Amino acid sequence: MASSFPKLPLALFIALSLSFHAALGEIICENLQQDLCAFSVSSSGKRCLLENAARKDGTIEYQCRTSEVVVENIVDWIETDECVCACGVERNSVGISSDSLMEPQFTAKLCSPACYQNCPNIIDLYYNLAAGEGVFLPDLCQVQRTNPHRAMVELLSSGAAPGPVASESSSFFAAAPASF
Repeated sequence: MASSFPKLPLALFIALSLSFHAALGEIICENLQQDLCAFSVSSSGKRCLLENAARKDGTIEYQCRTSEVVVENIVDWIETDECVCACGVERNSVGISSDSLMEPQFTAKLCSPACYQNCPNIIDLYYNLAAGEGVFLPDLCQVQRTNPHRAMVELLSSGAAPGPVASESSSFFAAAPASF
């Protein structure tokens, strides 16, 4: 009887894990509430994206959609409130762009240990956005920690421009590669 005791906690853990996953079900972006959409990853491994659409009556409706951006090694992910706060991102962000990397306060939060070391989903997203601008996020964060003013100068000298540059900005999110 003593030999079956160590197996009981393992079996209980597995059973609870399976029932927990079954209770949550698959994450389908289109089924997520507006306040959970941004920074989530579907069961298929694609990023969820909050979009707005004008209704016929002129009001704005927000919808969660599945983007074409595939995230490697992350599926069924709804970002935690702790990471949203630590990284300085907004859950009600409509689309995502690299423009926020131009804001020193945002970059400081993104590069903080609380975000950079604990929030791999958000770091993966901004890693790819920075790469699209020709910037290596780990280097930017290293400079941010030692000399924040220099970090912005280096970002600007990399060719990144503040604000939207062209019509490419609206489709930039879908074009960013998603590997870290």
